[in-house]
Amino acid sequence: MRRLLPLIVVLAAVVPAVSFAQGSTSATLPPIKHVFVIVLENESESTSFGPTSPAPYLAQTLPAIGEYLPNYYGVGHHSLDNYIAMISGQGPNPSTEADCGTFSDFVPGTAGPNGQAVGTGCVYPSSVATIAGQLSGVGDTWKAYEQDMGNTPARESATCGHPNVGSVDGTEGATAADQYATRHDPFVYFHSIIDSTACQQDVVNFTQLASDLKSVSSTPNYSFITPNLCNDGHDAPCANGQPGGLVSAGQFLASAVPEILASPAYRKNGLLIVTFDESGSGDESCCGEPADTMASNGGNSPNPGGGAPGDGGGLVGAVLVSPYIKGGTTTQTSYNHYSMLASIEDLFGLQHLGFAGVAGLPTFDSGIFNLKKPALSSAVRLGLGAWSDTGSSTAGCMPAAAPSGGKQASGTFIYSAALSASGGTETLSLTLHAAGKVAVSVKLHGKRHAVAELPLQGSPCNAYQLVLPHGAGAATVRVSGGGAFEQKALPAAHG
Repeated sequence: MRRLLPLIVVLAAVVPAVSFAQGSTSATLPPIKHVFVIVLENESESTSFGPTSPAPYLAQTLPAIGEYLPNYYGVGHHSLDNYIAMISGQGPNPSTEADCGTFSDFVPGTAGPNGQAVGTGCVYPSSVATIAGQLSGVGDTWKAYEQDMGNTPARESATCGHPNVGSVDGTEGATAADQYATRHDPFVYFHSIIDSTACQQDVVNFTQLASDLKSVSSTPNYSFITPNLCNDGHDAPCANGQPGGLVSAGQFLASAVPEILASPAYRKNGLLIVTFDESGSGDESCCGEPADTMASNGGNSPNPGGGAPGDGGGLVGAVLVSPYIKGGTTTQTSYNHYSMLASIEDLFGLQHLGFAGVAGLPTFDSGIFNLKKPALSSAVRLGLGAWSDTGSSTAGCMPAAAPSGGKQASGTFIYSAALSASGGTETLSLTLHAAGKVAVSVKLHGKRHAVAELPLQGSPCNAYQLVLPHGAGAATVRVSGGGAFEQKALPAAHG
């Protein structure tokens, strides 16, 4: 953990810290009304999304069905200041940079420039606005889904779990039974939330998400999802014996994301955002953050990067998935957590809070939402991505001309097909005799026999792989082209 330089700013009167910039009213934004945010922990963009990522579902599958943002940045170190920024636009202060080992009030809370509360501490006064309050104010709904919260009732409540103000945070370390971390649940750091009944109703255990996804009406307009300290990748190894890191984070995504993408609310008008709080190394920033953090602009920290002087939380990357986004696309525009907050506020017609309202801040616009009409492929509905070429030929395979005319004998089209499982990741491997474009349908028996169509432009005898959602079970693969087809049943993988 990096040591942070102490800074205490004391001013006189306490007055409301409010938003200061009107959100976008652009007619080019799609009618998205259900946003799902999943936040993972402490990895650099090159590690999380690179070719050797331990989380192929994150690095391969999600970018294949969504839009990859390689230049997305955290705003500080360590964790908590990033989470606070995501929902309020408040910048880092020495206490949130240090993850608030003591759950102290933020004081004095004077209103500063750019919608910032000026001071230091952890729990912001009720005058400081959040996107939760904004949504409630216009009749929209929100929930925070916190994995493991309340597993040990003596440690924290199963709803609105947090220490008493002024006490030591007992969730700084995980136990085998309970890996919830208060510092990864930003909603409980605002008196406007914890002092209201909304906290008990809307800051809940992750297990409630499954039932809430069953209908459009029961799904919140804004869902903030925090895996536990193992499944968000923070710990490695984990207190419960799991591997943690990106391995466990990828497994969590492969389990949770398909359920979100199959939900009626997502399919109607949804957006999924997956990102990280901060980089595992690096204090880089973007989007004017160094200027933002100056005291003259309302900043409470001269050193958001922590440790050696640095400007931000480093390069973390992000991926967005929506019926209004064409899969397999990438944008090189730079964004940060304030950008994400401003973009979500734009979708709901809300004002920009705090540093989310800085002039010129890049937001998710029509360049991100590149489909005017929503599109939901069968693959996206199952949370499947695209085939990846392993770059190697399969031993023993002999190239052959593409067959034609009706059902083919076993081995005519397909040289080999198999399911495998390793480290919690399930994979379908496929090698064809013939080259060219073929249609491949994959029926997943563990997913209510759902079928996905995944075209493959293949080279003869090359090995191709497809990362599957968690619990795919047995599968049936059908390959067709030129009027011919071959079908093969595959037993479920175990490992």
